[in-house]
Amino acid sequence: MSETAARSRTVQLLEFELGDGTYAVDIAHVAEIVDVNELTVVPNSPPHVEGVMDLRGKTTTIVDPTVVFGIDGEGARKRIVVFDRERTADGKSVGWIVDEVEQVVEVARDDVESSPVDDGDDAVRGVIKREDDFVIWVRPTVLDA
Repeated sequence: MSETAARSRTVQLLEFELGDGTYAVDIAHVAEIVDVNELTVVPNSPPHVEGVMDLRGKTTTIVDPTVVFGIDGEGARKRIVVFDRERTADGKSVGWIVDEVEQVVEVARDDVESSPVDDGDDAVRGVIKREDDFVIWVRPTVLDA
């Protein structure tokens, strides 16, 4: 099997912590990871918008995915995963505030189980089982902050 064929059956995911769980997004959506800096609160913004920050001269909207996905638990909220502007709604600069970024892993698509919840919301792309826990693969669908 060629290396290209093998890669088409795998995906690279960026794992991060939110509350008590481990989540992941396709690394192809990620532009960079930065430390949390001072955020400016935007009055009358939706509950999932934490605020904005200046990132290399661009106003970047910071979203709290725990609010979007209904995740319980308080975490360290130390890192921001900034998404590729070419993949966001209207080309806006958007980042998710997460507790900690863990690692980039290559996962065989066959090892990804479908979402156990079928409620018409395609935010959860799948579940990856490990020895004693699960990683929830989410789509960065809330990029129209």
